[in-house]
Amino acid sequence: MASGAGGFAAAASLAGAKVEPFFLKGSGCAPSFVGQGLIARNRRRSFERGSASFRCEIGSDLSVESATAELGGNSRASSLSALEMLKSSAADRYTKERSSIAVVGLSVHTAPVEMREKLAIPEAEWPRAIGELCGLNHIEEAAVLSTCNRMEIYVVALSWHRGIREVTEWMSKKSGIPVSELREHLFLLRDKDATQHVFEVSAGLDSLVLGEGQILAQVKQVVKVGEGVVGFGRNISGLFKHAITVGKRVRSETNIASGAVSVSSAAVELALMKLPKMDPPLARMLVIGAGKMGKLVIKHLASKGCTQVVVVNRSESRVDAIREELKDIEIIYKPFTEMLACTAEADVVFTSTASETPLFLKEHVEALPHVRQEVGGLRLFVDISVPRNVESCVSEVDSARVYNVDNLKEVVEANKEDRIRKAMEAQSIIMEESREFEAWRDSLETVPTIKNLRAFAERIRLSELEKCCQKIGGEEMPKKTRKAVDDLSRGIVNKLLHGPMQHLRCDGSDGRTLDETLENMHALNRMFSLETDKSVLEKKVKAKVDKTQK
Repeated sequence: MASGAGGFAAAASLAGAKVEPFFLKGSGCAPSFVGQGLIARNRRRSFERGSASFRCEIGSDLSVESATAELGGNSRASSLSALEMLKSSAADRYTKERSSIAVVGLSVHTAPVEMREKLAIPEAEWPRAIGELCGLNHIEEAAVLSTCNRMEIYVVALSWHRGIREVTEWMSKKSGIPVSELREHLFLLRDKDATQHVFEVSAGLDSLVLGEGQILAQVKQVVKVGEGVVGFGRNISGLFKHAITVGKRVRSETNIASGAVSVSSAAVELALMKLPKMDPPLARMLVIGAGKMGKLVIKHLASKGCTQVVVVNRSESRVDAIREELKDIEIIYKPFTEMLACTAEADVVFTSTASETPLFLKEHVEALPHVRQEVGGLRLFVDISVPRNVESCVSEVDSARVYNVDNLKEVVEANKEDRIRKAMEAQSIIMEESREFEAWRDSLETVPTIKNLRAFAERIRLSELEKCCQKIGGEEMPKKTRKAVDDLSRGIVNKLLHGPMQHLRCDGSDGRTLDETLENMHALNRMFSLETDKSVLEKKVKAKVDKTQK
């Protein structure tokens, strides 16, 4: 337990640094961290991200056991006294800790597709995942962003290091991957860095293909699916809605989307790179799945001069819709029952379905006839699905070559310098929007005090109003007179509260800092004996623990 507590104390100090990737093999359940290959062992360590330098404060938060050991030389009474003080201090720090927005996840940049597919959560299961996450003791809100390139869990944690431990264990249980193995690929970001990350994701800066538009649609889907789901709360909902605004603004105010390609178009480029040079392409193309990605594959095949493509899908209606939109290419529909027969006649097979089990096994591909020599003699499988549609051991078949989303890096590395320049154009917008979102979230900090102060004043008003009415005439008092007295009392209370309420605002509309606002909030809590942040947090955690024990 001592090493576990120390690890989480270190984790709690990493609020200001974007650490990628970060979970290392550690003892117990405590996450250790690494930034750009540097392990955070020292009390102060600098991490580099791009051209910016971030400082990380690593606190020396001792566990109860280690404190007891240090106090061993003193008397038993003084040891117990110091131990009680340490327990009280640790509990006070925990209960006063502000709830944090955090993201735990992995992406194409940190984990191979073999791991990402085990963690992938289908869109239909996002609401259930949110419910399970919010059922954890220290998680208040949650959202899931699961695509072919990433699987990220966004949470509002009542205690961020305890919450992150619970989320990590949940991910391990769901995927069957041991926590120790997950830590090697996961990344963790907190508060401002979590905000900046989701803004970069929405803007297409964190995509394998810079500026690709599909990720913005996927971020929008998070909000659409989350609406009405218990646990997709004000903070997380506000974060993703702001991320959508950022994604739109970056694309409209910069040229990041000019010439941008998607995962689907990169898949087409990769296939053409592996085929003999022919204009127009003579290879017979097969697309399995007519969803958004499949449609984009067909669109980019048409742009490259392909005149015919066979599409295998469960229903013909989607294929008909694509056929209506794309007039420059002949689209032939086939049902899933004819998938293997169509594959036998194809030179290149693109797969993009939501199937959670492979569509192509090794024995399927071994039984297929050989491909014509004029198109290379090898059948190409370009699998852009996560989980994968083509079993990994298909690559062992001599007559086939298998490529997945991780292989697309070969395509996008070609314009790396241009990618960096475009990303820099968007960063100023992201930083501006991050500050705006943080100001909005800071303004929420004083909401409980505002509500409690108003409730406190209203209780006094009603009590004094009743006394006044009894003295004046009781039940025989005319309604008009009672309303006049009621309005008078309301007016007095509102005018008295106006000043304190103004000093509880921290929305960027004036020069007041967050520290000043929080100082005012704590002063009002003390003066009027209002319910403090500590008691609110204690109630939230206790309610969750009680719920899980029922």
